[in-house]
Amino acid sequence: MDDEGQEPQSPQSLPARHVPVLLDRILSLFEPALADRDAVLVDATLGAAGHSAALLSRHSRLTLVGVDRDRSALRLASERLSDYAERTHFVHAVFDAIPDVLDDLGFDGVQGVLFDLGVSSMQLDEDERGFSYARDAPLDMRMDPTTGPTAADVLNTYAPGDLVRVLHEYGEERSARRIVEAVVRARRRAPLRTSAELVALLDEAIPAAARRTGGNPAKRTFQALRVEVNGELDAVAGAIPAAVRALAVDGRVVVMSYQSLEDRIVKRVLAEHSRTKAPPDMPIVRPEDEPELRLLTRGAERADEDEIAANPRAASVRLRAAQRIREAA
Repeated sequence: MDDEGQEPQSPQSLPARHVPVLLDRILSLFEPALADRDAVLVDATLGAAGHSAALLSRHSRLTLVGVDRDRSALRLASERLSDYAERTHFVHAVFDAIPDVLDDLGFDGVQGVLFDLGVSSMQLDEDERGFSYARDAPLDMRMDPTTGPTAADVLNTYAPGDLVRVLHEYGEERSARRIVEAVVRARRRAPLRTSAELVALLDEAIPAAARRTGGNPAKRTFQALRVEVNGELDAVAGAIPAAVRALAVDGRVVVMSYQSLEDRIVKRVLAEHSRTKAPPDMPIVRPEDEPELRLLTRGAERADEDEIAANPRAASVRLRAAQRIREAA
């Protein structure tokens, strides 16, 4: 989902125009788990519902649980999927709440869980949300705009050391200390309120050599602030194991990430569940020590050149998938 440099679209028109990333690959990965049977799939990051619409159309016995922390996304997705109203449930929640969501709905074991991580196309294209460094807007960046601190709050109230940590850990920003020094000087004069103010500050603070490589120099700082505001990495770290536990045998989890920090978490969790728990010198592996998952992708899959040309938002995607092969111990 991440690509802050795209041209804006109106939120009203986005669901019809939104192009889901790696759609054909998503459909093929879920096909064995969903075809010709009653099945439940959780779209844990519903967004504009492009993937869910295709899955519901393809599988007439599929029930969808669509989860999103953004109420406006849920409203637009429910409109888009109105033809499938009898087979859909929409839940306002962060995706690490999957166990509670399924428990409330009475579902015990699902055949699929899909994650399309990062900021959604719809959120990027709504100027007032402040996710994009390409357009001037209030520094908000909350995926759920009804709760929690904004990016402006983080910039204007965090201690310098905490701001350096955020930019360094979540944005992998080498110039974190220089940026924070500039932020502290600026906020002494007046609070930082808009994306244009922050972009101008970054242009001055980041050395010229660093600005010439790696794309827009504001991208790393905007990513770091968004991750901090929304607690994204903590949510991913809780959600992927929860999704694995929710799978019925032969069920599949598919995760699309757009930044290395998220992808590392996904890789680690899927790897842990796809290897034996028995010691290396154990002559016989007990059933409870056998792997729970089988990896369906070799490393992280990327979009090909044709898809990237047709849909630039696919450029940074990393896809990983796994299948449950036995009951959890």
